Amino acid sequence: MNNHPFHLVDQSPWPLTTSMGLLTMTTGFSMMLTKNEYMLMIMGLSITLASAMQWWRDIIRESTFQGLHTKKVMTSMKIGMILFILSEIMFFMSFFWTFFHSSLSPAIEIGMQWPPKSIETFNPMNIPLLNTMILLTSGLSITWAHNTLLLKNWTATIQGIMITIALGIYFSIIQALEYTEASFCISDSIYGSTFFLITGFHGIHVIIGTMFIMVTMKRMMKLHFSSYHHIGFESAAWYWHFVDVVWLFLYISIYWWGS
Repeated sequence: MNNHPFHLVDQSPWPLTTSMGLLTMTTGFSMMLTKNEYMLMIMGLSITLASAMQWWRDIIRESTFQGLHTKKVMTSMKIGMILFILSEIMFFMSFFWTFFHSSLSPAIEIGMQWPPKSIETFNPMNIPLLNTMILLTSGLSITWAHNTLLLKNWTATIQGIMITIALGIYFSIIQALEYTEASFCISDSIYGSTFFLITGFHGIHVIIGTMFIMVTMKRMMKLHFSSYHHIGFESAAWYWHFVDVVWLFLYISIYWWGS
């Protein structure tokens, strides 16, 4: 028996294999861009994903079946997730800084106007507004699922999670269709670069968040969560709310004000 509430982790190969996978993936990404060779990139991505899945599997076993995640450990994991989301906020803030730097003082190369000359922007009242309503509704559904989990209504919790997943997939499909209908591309001046960079990274975060919630639903069906112990679910919900808030800033600044 331990005389402390902390979790001293066992020896694990997954940090080492993850590091090897990330190094391989980074090197492969460089080769993909310079030599148009994809094999090393695919290999590194496969190693990274396999290591992550095994690592998360071990964490689930430690928390759900071995009972190693005490109240102190759960508090530290919440703090870790909050710090991760703060780092993501800084990540997106750098892109918004680029957008406002270019839009508030347009250079002569883009016609000294914003949007740049010859750029036909999206109507913010069409698809962008629909995507905004989809994400706001998904935020409501994941909040409903969290509240029903606290009330021990497992059926309603799974329903709320399924609604959130469906809305996340719907958002990604609509954004993909929006990209195909765009009259400009990422190489069309600073507007195209910032537009596709910000919306693209947000779209990746939506896909990651959707997968995060899918894993949460699978664990919910296996009764891994209780009204007291559900850090995995809370982390997924916080991440999804972060994605919602970033989209609101993105919609207001890029689609509405920037157009």
